[in-house]
Amino acid sequence: MRAVTLDSVPATPAVTEVDAPRPEAGELLVKVAASSVNGFDASTAAGYLQGMMEHRFPLVLGKDFAGTVEAVGEGVAGFVVGDAVFGVVTKPFLGTGSLAQYVTVSTAIGVAPIPTGLAVSDAGALGLAGSAALDSVNAVALTEGETVLVSGATGGVGALAVQLAAARGARVIATARPGEQADFVTGLTGAGVHVVDFTGDLETQVREIAPEGVDAVLHLAGDGAQLAGLLRPGGRIASTIGLTQDAVKGEDVAVHTVWADPSAQTLTALAQQAASGALRVPVTATYPLEQAPEAFAAFGAGALGKLAVTCS
Repeated sequence: MRAVTLDSVPATPAVTEVDAPRPEAGELLVKVAASSVNGFDASTAAGYLQGMMEHRFPLVLGKDFAGTVEAVGEGVAGFVVGDAVFGVVTKPFLGTGSLAQYVTVSTAIGVAPIPTGLAVSDAGALGLAGSAALDSVNAVALTEGETVLVSGATGGVGALAVQLAAARGARVIATARPGEQADFVTGLTGAGVHVVDFTGDLETQVREIAPEGVDAVLHLAGDGAQLAGLLRPGGRIASTIGLTQDAVKGEDVAVHTVWADPSAQTLTALAQQAASGALRVPVTATYPLEQAPEAFAAFGAGALGKLAVTCS
């Protein structure tokens, strides 16, 4: 099968021919229709995960997937051949990813049905970023009327988090450069979004909107300690990039370190919102599998939202 692979790390992803996987007990073999590029994939190619996870070469990249069940492994219940599914590859090693024509995934976590009304192309870009966004919003227990600062609002996780926060009735402040980035962020939701330029005096801009400090911060990019300083006393910050409580000692704030958990419950909730139109999957460009290396280059250059890859 054709797949986006690495023969070593760090390296530039390439499209090559590899053996198609076979489902083990408790797994599905999915014929992949769509996937996407995530920061996790870029970090893998850059070699940042060496020593953190086992790498099996040739290493097939990719976390997100959407497609059709082609075969089921021993002991699988709840799924049959022909089911339309999506989710996130959650194996404890790197090597059998979803930027390929086929992928095997465990039914224990990371897979859910694609509901009617959700395009396969959108489902293939929703799993990992959506889980990280929803888990972050839940971690700070965001409620109606509160003010939240989303740092990193132009990426896939941030673009979804802006929408999820606004849907809860929160006042959203989002970081973006003026121009195309700001237009992208303000166009994500019908609710008003206050855009602040992270290349300028961020504190002054935020304090003009929330003089007493914001209630919550979603730390998806930027300096976490600096962002924590923009919280009101007792505020909460959720970080997907490793901020811990120790980094903000002396501050009266709570830090929640978030690792995306693509449970069936989370994936189903996201899919239902996307299918109903309440949540828009922010795909800004789509590449065929053979051009996936170009998608990685665009991601590294700071592309907005999600970059989808069609695999079949």
